Amino acid sequence: MNYGFVIDGRKCIGCHACTVACKSENQVPLGVNRTWVKYVEKGKFPDTRRYFTVLRCNHCEDPPCVNICPVEALQKRDDGIVDFDKRRCIGCKACGQACPYGALYIDPESHTSGKCNYCAHRKEIGMKPACVVTCPQQAIVSGDLDDPHSDISRLVATEQTVVRKPEKHTSPNLYYIDGDGTSLDPLATGGASAYLWSEQSRGVGHFAGKDHAGPGRSTDTSPAQDARKPAPRRVYDAPSKGAVWGWEVPAYVWSKGIASGVFLLLFLLTLFLPGELSGAMEWSSWGVSLVFLGLTGGFLIRDLDRPDRFASVLLRPQFSSWLVRGGYIIGGFGALLAVWGGAKYLQVPQVEQAGLWGGALFAMVTALYTAFLFAAAKGRDFWQSPLMAIHMLVSSLVAGSSAMLLLQVVTGPAAPVLQVLSWTLGGGLLFSIVIMLSELYGRHPSRQAEASAHIITHGALKQDFMVRSLLLGHVAPLLLLVVGLSPLSAAAAALLALSGVYVTEKIWVRAPQLVSLH
Repeated sequence: MNYGFVIDGRKCIGCHACTVACKSENQVPLGVNRTWVKYVEKGKFPDTRRYFTVLRCNHCEDPPCVNICPVEALQKRDDGIVDFDKRRCIGCKACGQACPYGALYIDPESHTSGKCNYCAHRKEIGMKPACVVTCPQQAIVSGDLDDPHSDISRLVATEQTVVRKPEKHTSPNLYYIDGDGTSLDPLATGGASAYLWSEQSRGVGHFAGKDHAGPGRSTDTSPAQDARKPAPRRVYDAPSKGAVWGWEVPAYVWSKGIASGVFLLLFLLTLFLPGELSGAMEWSSWGVSLVFLGLTGGFLIRDLDRPDRFASVLLRPQFSSWLVRGGYIIGGFGALLAVWGGAKYLQVPQVEQAGLWGGALFAMVTALYTAFLFAAAKGRDFWQSPLMAIHMLVSSLVAGSSAMLLLQVVTGPAAPVLQVLSWTLGGGLLFSIVIMLSELYGRHPSRQAEASAHIITHGALKQDFMVRSLLLGHVAPLLLLVVGLSPLSAAAAALLALSGVYVTEKIWVRAPQLVSLH
């Protein structure tokens, strides 16, 4: 048994009966949609044509939203339906980043994720989904794709059908007959001017009242068009969800980088420069690492739309999710920090060494694991870069060496340690520039990734990247380190580099979210 949908583009008249029926049946709040109709116009007046395309959850055979959910709020049922349980959802919004089709939303009332679930409550009693029975043209067909005698199975077998984004390898169970390629490709109509319902000006749920970038305000990422042939125009669509991962996510990456980078450098300096670190420097490094690791957890919880359910990550975990794995990694790192500090205070050398080596290992993993979390967000191609792991490690190195330089200045500069940390920061900044430019100007795996890079280099985030990230956050601290090594110049370079790490991560998190998924 494998339930799915067929949307017959030859019959759809764009009446929105399916959208209204879905909202009524499932009590979907205003501002969000489980099913919606997208309008695309082609041609030049009076020779124009309007195409209607029904969009919704694709009930994939291999749903990335299920794999990334940390609390099993989303499940792939035995009958092929991808269902969700809002009683479990913690509002982390990772499922929305993992879905390549933009099908998930945050409910502004329950602050949990929602999407089409095939009207599972109707299916259980032998009824069809509300949209199917309401459509006046019978343009929506549902049924068992594995049953050769079902209407949907016959349609898929006898008609030429297409699916959305087959390159994502999710095997969607939503097929389109006479599907318009321009309507199914979100980038084919990019850069259209604002129109009614084109953007969600105030956002919903966690982002109500916050800055939201809809299609009307996003950078033009559409391919170049022949001036003599008018570009297709998206004239009606569901509201853009904007950047649902806000400042808390880059702040968490930043604080995590400081925590892991400081302890990793503490380990290396202890190993290769024994006796050079003062007791005050060791204890202050340990304290900074512990405090910023605590801040990391705080930022993670702050980003949840249901922070009251955070304990579910530990009590009801879905271990294949990197959100869960990351939580345990951070917890393990914190435990080893406590072991090292306790053993050092109690003067138990063997335990202190075990805490130092174990903490260094967990610091490395803490710095790296976010790259795997971003890689699981298959809806955002820019985060699928093979350089992301190196990017995260270098960011931790820059953040850690910057924080330790500031500590070294405060606790009393020791020339050998100050020099090593300055060289480490300088090398990290140079490497970071190379990694950033490679991610932006190197070969991209898809047009969506290319569009994200275009937003950073030529679009809405260009000034932030060129001035705040590259010039002030990388080049300026490098020049300060080169001109002359003094406690004052080292502290200034460290502060600029720390701000550069945060700005860079904020840009890297935000840019892919400004590219439409539907």
